[in-house]
Amino acid sequence: MKSLIKYFTFTSELRSDEQSEENILGRRQRIFRPDYKFVRGKDESEIRAEGLNIHIKERHILKDVNLALPDKKITCVIGPSGCGKSTLLKTFNRLIDSVEGIRIEGKVLLNGEDIIGSGQDITRLRRKMGLVSQKPCPLPMSIFENVAYGCRIHGLANKRKLKMVVKHYLEAVGLWEEVCDRLNTPAVRLSIGQQQRLCLARSLAVEPQFILADEATSALDPISSKTIEELFVKLKRNYSIIMVTHTLRQALRIADYVVFMYMGEIIEAGDAQQVFNDPKHELTKKYLSGAFS
Repeated sequence: MKSLIKYFTFTSELRSDEQSEENILGRRQRIFRPDYKFVRGKDESEIRAEGLNIHIKERHILKDVNLALPDKKITCVIGPSGCGKSTLLKTFNRLIDSVEGIRIEGKVLLNGEDIIGSGQDITRLRRKMGLVSQKPCPLPMSIFENVAYGCRIHGLANKRKLKMVVKHYLEAVGLWEEVCDRLNTPAVRLSIGQQQRLCLARSLAVEPQFILADEATSALDPISSKTIEELFVKLKRNYSIIMVTHTLRQALRIADYVVFMYMGEIIEAGDAQQVFNDPKHELTKKYLSGAFS
C-alpha cells in the first residue's frame, strides 16, 4: 500500500494559482483539492449534539443525546441492535430527512454551526461527511467514473486533474495496483471488498472533513475487513472517523473513543481504554461482558 505521506501531497504543477500550501497547512508542498474550503487548517473539526431528540411518527428513537466527538480519532458507536446507532449517524449528514414522519428536536453543531435548522445547503453539508455504508454501493458506471463522479458534481471538469485525482485516491485505499489496467470496466465486476474500498475512494475524492462508517465491514470477508480497518487507522491522521459497529472485537482493535448506546440514549462515552477497562455504568459492564447483545 502506498505511503499516506503521498496521500495529501501533490506537486505545485497541479495548482494554477500562486497560493502557497504553507499559508494553508504550514507546509511548503502544495496539494490539489477540488475546493479550498475543505482544506483543514490548525483549528479542530467537531461534531456536537445538544439535546438531540429524534421522533419517527410515534416512536422516540434518540432521547436527549448530548455528545461531543473528538477530532482526528476513530469513534466507535456500539450497542445492541435497534438502539439508535445508525439513526445518529444519519442525523449527522441529514440522510434522516428522507424518513417519513421524522421530527427532530435539539441541535447538531458542525464546527459550531447548527446543521439541523432550515436553509442548510444539504449538498455542501454532505460533501463534508464521506459516508461508507454497510453494503458497498458502487454507481452503475466504470471504476474511473465512480471516483470522478463527486468531483464532477462539485465543478471539477479538467480531464488531466480528474485522472490524477482518481489515481491518487485509488492509491490511497490500496486499490490502484489491482484495477489500473481496467479503469473503464464496470465497478460492479469488482469483489465486495474491492467495491467497499472503491466507495471509500469515492467519498475521499471530494475531500470531506469527516468519515461516517455504518457497519462498513459487516458484509466483508476477514481479509477485506482488516484492510478497511487499517485504512481507517491511517486516515484518522487527517479525518474524524465515526464508525457504527456491532463487533466489539473491532472496536477493541481500532477505537480511540467509544460511545455506548442503549434504547436511544447515550449510556456512556469516553476514551476507549477507559470504557473497555473501567466502565462507569453498570449497563455498559453488562453489555461488554456479553450479558446482552
